[in-house]
Amino acid sequence: MRIGEAARISGVSARSLRFYEDEGLIVPGRCGNGYRDYCGSTIDRVVVIRLLLDSGLSVRLIRDVLPHVTGESIGRDQLCEEFLVEVRHYRDRLKDRVAALTAQLSALDAFLDESPHRQKRTT
Repeated sequence: MRIGEAARISGVSARSLRFYEDEGLIVPGRCGNGYRDYCGSTIDRVVVIRLLLDSGLSVRLIRDVLPHVTGESIGRDQLCEEFLVEVRHYRDRLKDRVAALTAQLSALDAFLDESPHRQKRTT
């Protein structure tokens, strides 16, 4: 199928499909006229890429793990330990950022609560 149909079926833009190709995440076939030709397995791979990107993983990590993933499911038994270690590090850094942002939010709330021109807080 051509890029427009692949974009519609996968739920990503044609621009994203080109980006994934440029980054080495997918390798669509080519028709005689040079147009990209996407097969079902490439669309499945795009769905996995989208799930991994939505979870916050970097393109570099995704590129590393994709050779170890088949189909749309991502089971722990399909992933190498090195990748899982990197994901744990990423998760820990994310937790630290969330904790820092939560502390900042609490400090701002306390400041606003003590303000003489205090307004009702929206949470």
